[in-house]
This record gives sequence, structure tokens and C-alpha cells, in this order.
Amino acid sequence: MKNKKDASKNSAVFWQMAKDYVDHRLPEIRKSSPNTVKAYRDSLNKYVDYLESEKKIRRTDICFSDFNKQNITDFLDWMLNAKKYAYKTCNLRITAIHALLEYAANENSTDLMALYLEACTVKGLKVTANPIEYFESYQMKALLAAPDGKTTTGRRNQMMLILYYDTAARISELLEMTVSQLHLDADIAYLTILGKGRKYRNIPLMDKTVRHLRSYLHAFHRDTTADCPLFYARSHGRIHPLSHDTVETMIRRYCKVCVENGTSMPEQPHCHMIRKTRAMDLYKNGMPLAHIQQLLGHESMSTTSGFYAFATIETLSKSMSAANQEDTGAGKKWDDRGILEKIYSL
Repeated sequence: MKNKKDASKNSAVFWQMAKDYVDHRLPEIRKSSPNTVKAYRDSLNKYVDYLESEKKIRRTDICFSDFNKQNITDFLDWMLNAKKYAYKTCNLRITAIHALLEYAANENSTDLMALYLEACTVKGLKVTANPIEYFESYQMKALLAAPDGKTTTGRRNQMMLILYYDTAARISELLEMTVSQLHLDADIAYLTILGKGRKYRNIPLMDKTVRHLRSYLHAFHRDTTADCPLFYARSHGRIHPLSHDTVETMIRRYCKVCVENGTSMPEQPHCHMIRKTRAMDLYKNGMPLAHIQQLLGHESMSTTSGFYAFATIETLSKSMSAANQEDTGAGKKWDDRGILEKIYSL
């Protein structure tokens, strides 16, 4: 690589190494999944966008020296307080920055190792062991009804939320869905999902969801191809897939609408809560954990059972409350929100 002598201040060096990292190192050397590559690419692009919009550094001038401790610290603060990103989203962005700098430092230790070590002092946000977050039944109903069905964007968003909940897909799986993955004319309508590890799973679709999908396809996919993203945006006549951040922002906006209409909502709603809510609802209604594991695409039953083990406590508490209805209020304590949160915090 040329001009290693001043690599930290050479924009050409930065762009060459950054592109090599996401285009070659991650997918070909580290064998990272396409979802991981995309997540890291999006994270690094988000930081570049931040440097341009907030630090007023032209994209063409960005170099490794702009990945200094102060800028990264400010970026973290901006994500958390200005953009209201979830802690995990913020941490992913910081992890991607660290990973790029580590790669660059190993390629050019003379100039970039000190920068990498300094950047590593910016730690991700501590995610405390909170109770499993999910929407209550009334909250989920309100969220699904929040989009304005009179607008094109509202109809798209409502269909996306309905399918997201119905299938309990990962957000990455939802955004990568194409029209060809729908099988609405099968004896039992289903959706084929390409999940982690490039593994496929088939998810049956509820009749009501199928009816919504047929209407949606007629309105949004009459002139598209089978490999078109199921959910998309148009810009200058061209179709673009939606981003994770777009959906996060959408969900927060609709939760705010729900609150304004009198429905209480979680303080920090995020995409993954919809997947958790669907799995929890199915569990509460008696679906075996083995079936939930298949629905979620978990490799191991321990992932599923560990994740939803706390629901057993809630089930037990309700059974105990029912069995002790004659007790003077003792059973009611089990239904106290504060006590329940302490009991099944992970």
C-alpha cells in the first residue's frame, strides 16, 4: 500500500483499506455472514455520514485520523441522545469502528496502532440485565393499528408490522424478504425465510395475513420482479430496500402516536420487541418450545428455553393465584408489576 508513512492522514489510504475490509476481509477471510457484513458496512457508513453532517468533514477528505477518541465519543453521544438509538445498535456501531481500526492497525502498525488503542478506550454502553421486553397484547394491537392506512407509506408500514409480528422474523430477515419467498397459493400458505447461517425455514401464514398480503401485492408489486424487496421505498423512480434504522425510527414514531392516543407504551421500543412479543404470545397460548424454536430459527433449544424461561414463572404465578383465590390478597402480589420484573429479570 502506498504512502504508509502518513497513513492516518491520507484519505486515499482510508478509503482503500475500509473498502478492502468490508468487501474482502469480512466475507472472504473471516467468512462473516452477509448479514454481518451488511451490519458492519451500514455502521461504518453511518459514522462517515456523521463525520460529514455533524463534524463538517467532506467525505472525500475523511481519513483514519478522524477516527479519534473525541469523534467516536461524540458519535456515541449523538446516537444515544440525538437519534435515540437502542443500546445494542449503538454498541454495534462502535464494535464495527473498533474492528476496522484493528484491521488497519495490523496492516500498518506504525501509524495506526496508537489510534486503534486510543479508540478502544471508548467502550460500548453497558446493557444491564433487564426483564425481557415485549409488548402487552393491548399495546401490540395499538401498534398494528397506528399506521395511516390512507397513505401509501402507511399501508406499506402496516403490512410490514403485521408480517413482522405474524412470522416472528428477525429484522434483517424481514428487510431481505423478496416477493419470491411468498407461497400464498400453497395448500397452507407459507413464507420461506433465509436466516442465520444461510439456512432456510418455512413459516406458515395466518389466513388474515394472507388476505392482507394479497391486497398489498396488488397495490405495491404489480410492476415489480420476483426478486424485488417485499418492502421498499422509491427514490427518483428507483426501488430501494429499507434499512434497519428506518424501521427502528418507524416503530418509535408509531409508539409515540399510540401514547398520544392514550395507550401506554414501553419507554424505549425497538424492532426486536415485536419478535419477542410474537414468541411470548405463542408460548402463553400453549405452543411447545420446540415449535417456537423452529419458528424463531434458533440453532439450539437452550437459546429458546433460556430466553423464555421467565414465562414459566409468570405461568406458575397465575396458577398459584388461581389456586389461592380465597387468600386475603396474597395471590394478588404475584401480579404486581414491580415484583414480577424482579422475579424474572435475566
